[in-house]
Amino acid sequence: MRRKENNKATHGVGEWASHSVNIQSGCEKNCKYCYAKSMAIRFGRKTPSNWNKKPDLNEKAIGKGYRKREGRIMYPTSHDITPRNIEEYLTVLLKLLESGNEVLIVSKPTLPCIKRICEECEAYKDQILFRFTIGSANDSVLKFWEPGAPMFQHRLDCLKLAYKNGFATSVSSEPMLDNRIDKVVTKTMPYVTDAIWLGRVNQLRQALSINCPKDNVAKKRGDELLAKQTDTYLSELYESYKDDPKVKYKDSIKEAVGLERPETVGLDI
Repeated sequence: MRRKENNKATHGVGEWASHSVNIQSGCEKNCKYCYAKSMAIRFGRKTPSNWNKKPDLNEKAIGKGYRKREGRIMYPTSHDITPRNIEEYLTVLLKLLESGNEVLIVSKPTLPCIKRICEECEAYKDQILFRFTIGSANDSVLKFWEPGAPMFQHRLDCLKLAYKNGFATSVSSEPMLDNRIDKVVTKTMPYVTDAIWLGRVNQLRQALSINCPKDNVAKKRGDELLAKQTDTYLSELYESYKDDPKVKYKDSIKEAVGLERPETVGLDI
């Protein structure tokens, strides 16, 4: 398949949403590959050791009002939803929903938090799309790359809960953390109403050099993961699911296999 060049293609948050909201700096999930963590360290807002131990709530973001915006809002984008920040998270989420916004909730989910959101936002379920990040069905892989995040079955239970409560549901397998993402697709598909997104790991070496500079094991495993996610592998993955309308591809895969790469933000296609 011929590669389609497009240097203006949307990527990251822009592929899914037109706007983003966050209420804290730092995140207890402490993912080794986290881009937000690497940027916070790079610009002196955090250190590798305090990113997960001392998240700072943004009182201004929590206390202000939110108007209706054109296009979907992704909330959060640079941290996760945790038992520690769930009250503040819900305060802002309800403001966004009450103003008529459509909200994409992206999380490596914890069951108590998703249960609270489902309960508190029942009246606004038509404005919410859950997108749970699941990059592997292998708990040892998840534990290594995402040490503060729940294991696979817990995340699957969150997906089932949101689905059974009538919310729109989706899955993000970006980054794919191993080459058995078919297990994630198979196990989550029955509870997905929207899409399962696949994406390769991006800027991993740079992130690891900043987030965990002395972790030689992470560097070695990062090199191994990158070596597996070749353009050939991604093309084979695309061929496996190209006829399934629920499987979609992040820009990293679109570029590798030659798919159209939109320039408009927030299309979620």
